[in-house]
Amino acid sequence: MTIPRDGNNLDVSGVVLAGGQSRRLGRDKALEPLGGQPLIRRVIQRVAEVSREIIVVVADQKMGDTLPLETSSRLTLDLYPGKGSLGGIYSGITAAAADWSFVVACDMPFLNPALLSYMLSLRGSADAVVPLVEGRLEPTHGLYSKACLPYIEERLIAKDLKISRFLDQVRVNYLREAEISMIDPQHLSFFNVNTAEDLGMAQAMVAQGW
Repeated sequence: MTIPRDGNNLDVSGVVLAGGQSRRLGRDKALEPLGGQPLIRRVIQRVAEVSREIIVVVADQKMGDTLPLETSSRLTLDLYPGKGSLGGIYSGITAAAADWSFVVACDMPFLNPALLSYMLSLRGSADAVVPLVEGRLEPTHGLYSKACLPYIEERLIAKDLKISRFLDQVRVNYLREAEISMIDPQHLSFFNVNTAEDLGMAQAMVAQGW
């Protein structure tokens, strides 16, 4: 498998979703220390390797003010507050300068830039590229074009927040498990920090050099 490294990142924005309430952890997961830095900074650094800009989506300005963002990151507020990941995806893609955007969650410490780069090669004539792992979509590790926006907004207005509904309306190239395993054999790209146990596991893995 050849992983593209030809500067295609110049036409892709990076969108980090940080508007969740971290209910299971009980505190803002984006701020949790991991490898000597807040979790969100680790995520941003990895996405930045394959993006021309970084946009961080938050629920409101108060939440944004608590995040330790560098000046190179741009904050944007949810255009449809309270509409979960679908609303965050819409807000981030809308704010993006590029036609295509990588959209990831702020709690994914083991994002693999090589896998993200490979996803660029799968765009073709599609409107989105989304991983499919064990029959389950991973939409917050997705690549979306602005062509998706009207279909997402239609779902938001209808209060139908299931991401797969809008994906049924656009052209999607699915990233299959066999392709993922060639680059990320343990599928750590999709590891989320949702609980204290997840956080402890992530901290132990980072200490071991992951």
